[in-house]
Amino acid sequence: MDNTYYNMLIISGPSGAGKSTLMQVLQEAIPNFYFSISTTTRTPRAHELHGREYFFTTKEAFQEGINNGAFLEYEEVHGNFYGTSIAPITQAIMEQKFILFDVDVKGHNSIKAYYPFAKSIFITPKNLQILEERLCSRNTDSKEVIQKRLFNAKEELKYANTFDYLLINDNIINSKEAILHIARSLMFANHEVKIQALLAQYTLP
Repeated sequence: MDNTYYNMLIISGPSGAGKSTLMQVLQEAIPNFYFSISTTTRTPRAHELHGREYFFTTKEAFQEGINNGAFLEYEEVHGNFYGTSIAPITQAIMEQKFILFDVDVKGHNSIKAYYPFAKSIFITPKNLQILEERLCSRNTDSKEVIQKRLFNAKEELKYANTFDYLLINDNIINSKEAILHIARSLMFANHEVKIQALLAQYTLP
């Protein structure tokens, strides 16, 4: 990437950590907001709509996108592909939107490599027992899938130190306040592009 300035936040963490609830807070409170919708080959759940939660596609179409270099990052998770398309992110940067990603830890590393000014948060419950309780209460996955998610959660924790922030989501009110503070702080981060624009305003006629 060039020296273009952007407000960009990457969120990651185990399935069941409460990421969706916290992202909803940002969507409601942050102006000029853009959520990066992932493309997936997973079958839609009952409440999910194409273009809202995900862009749903076939494995054949996804593979074609890989071959054409259309994805910023992609990964196979639980037997399905998930990926982030480059084109809408580029457009969102041009429109100076606040860009939010929800990706796994490998996706986080790929995005940070491509967009070095992005900030990131790893979100997780305080222990595995709470995570298992949350996954079971959703009633969306089989016991086998839940066990696989718990195993993956332990693997994901190994990468938590690569994130800028760590948010232990054990109190939803405190977590909502924390993530909002982090997101708003991005808007005031200093950057050469901001300084140059400010200097232009101080130029006498």
